[in-house]
Amino acid sequence: MELIFKIAWRNILRHKGKSIVIGIILFLGALIMTVGNGVLSGMDNGLRENIVDRFTGQIVIVSTNQKFDSVIFPIFGKNLTVMSGYTNIRSVLEKQKDIQKFLPVCRGNAMILNENGDPGFTFLLGVNFDDYQNMFISNVEIVEGKLITNGERGLLVARKSRDNIYDQQGFWVYPEGFPVVESNFTPSARSNLSSMTYQSNMVFLGFSDNNSSSDIRCQVKGIVQYHNLNSLWGTFSIVDIESFRELFNYSSAKDAEVKLSTQQTKLINATSEDDILAQMTSDTTADVSSSTLSLNTIRTETVKVEKLDLDKGSYNMVFVKLKHRGPVYENLALKEINRALSNANVDGRAITWKQAAGQIADLATIIRGALFGFVLFIFFVAVIIIMNTLSMAAMERVTEIGMMRAVGAKKDFISNMFALETTLLSVVFGGAGIVVGALVVWVLSLFHITTTNEILQLLFGGEYFRPVLYLRDILGGIVQLVIVTLIAMIYPTRLARRITPLEAIARD
Repeated sequence: MELIFKIAWRNILRHKGKSIVIGIILFLGALIMTVGNGVLSGMDNGLRENIVDRFTGQIVIVSTNQKFDSVIFPIFGKNLTVMSGYTNIRSVLEKQKDIQKFLPVCRGNAMILNENGDPGFTFLLGVNFDDYQNMFISNVEIVEGKLITNGERGLLVARKSRDNIYDQQGFWVYPEGFPVVESNFTPSARSNLSSMTYQSNMVFLGFSDNNSSSDIRCQVKGIVQYHNLNSLWGTFSIVDIESFRELFNYSSAKDAEVKLSTQQTKLINATSEDDILAQMTSDTTADVSSSTLSLNTIRTETVKVEKLDLDKGSYNMVFVKLKHRGPVYENLALKEINRALSNANVDGRAITWKQAAGQIADLATIIRGALFGFVLFIFFVAVIIIMNTLSMAAMERVTEIGMMRAVGAKKDFISNMFALETTLLSVVFGGAGIVVGALVVWVLSLFHITTTNEILQLLFGGEYFRPVLYLRDILGGIVQLVIVTLIAMIYPTRLARRITPLEAIARD
């Protein structure tokens, strides 16, 4: 072994030009692969932090009757199917050992009614706001006004949505009871101060597949922005859950507290006109039809409680966070949650956050695939160039190798010599490429490069470019380097093994 090492080292020094060419290729390949791994890991971290940790969780529960999975940004803005019996779903989720937290929400599309112009459109997220902030690590940040709390009625308008409302409808939204902050005006708003119209409340008309939605007026309590990926999530304004339910005619927590008499229950549950007539003409319901069924009477029969159980109303999604991370773990948890929901016979099924995010997750996957493809391309180019260079070196050393074969060197000796030469170059130059690549990743993370471009934000995994290298990335880079080295030396080694003493004599 010592003899092979001495010969290999001598050959490297003797053919410095080709050795340096091979070394530079190995260095650049290892450098690019290391930086690429850092970018991919940073992107994964960013997407997980800004989508999973701050908006969806790893798993999303929807109704079993929900026809499409892209529930966050649905195609053509379709509304979601309402889940029936959320309290039953809650009971199932509370028993799951893999779940850390979960949050029921409502998502819907609403029309913004405007007395002085064309209507506009927006996404609304109906939540119990304190629970939302606790679930998603204070994801919502106040810009103007104040935040709402659980049980408080009001609207939090996303800053990006406010800008869009002004551009489309011509009025400026500000929080009720707070002054207008002109420093937050868009450039177009600043240019039209003399004709500016201001509103501290908004009227919405909910979109519903069965045309059962209503219109409501919401008081604007605050202008907010999201912690990261604000340009993406900024299309969602947040409204208290009961206002959302009234807007879309969902069953509210207040509805759940209404107590009906036996006669009223029979009347509501009547399945035909004959049944209704029979109930209304009976002695026991005659009084009900004349007085008890009036709207005012029904309202007075609403049970007055200090605090409504908001979970008794309707939802159309549940965001779920798991205790652990990783695709394998998440897939196992998904199967277990679906099994539990199915066994309990409740109206819910679990999907992954990527399915729920739809085209956003797809776009992120495409960007990641493009980066990975670029790294593989560098990998392929490095293999071809190194293979060609080593092959040329082998053909130029026919005489030398033939003489070695003539004095008794076996084919395995020649193979080991070539393998050791390539390994030494790979260790020195490739190792240097990995070290320099790690330094480049570290330096890039210190620059805090930022962007407002939505596509680049998906590439960055957030508003900041934060590549990161883990031990697995460095080990992955080493494995990639080893594979490049092994593949690159196969053909040149076969050429060298075929050289015979006769070829050496013929060359002389």
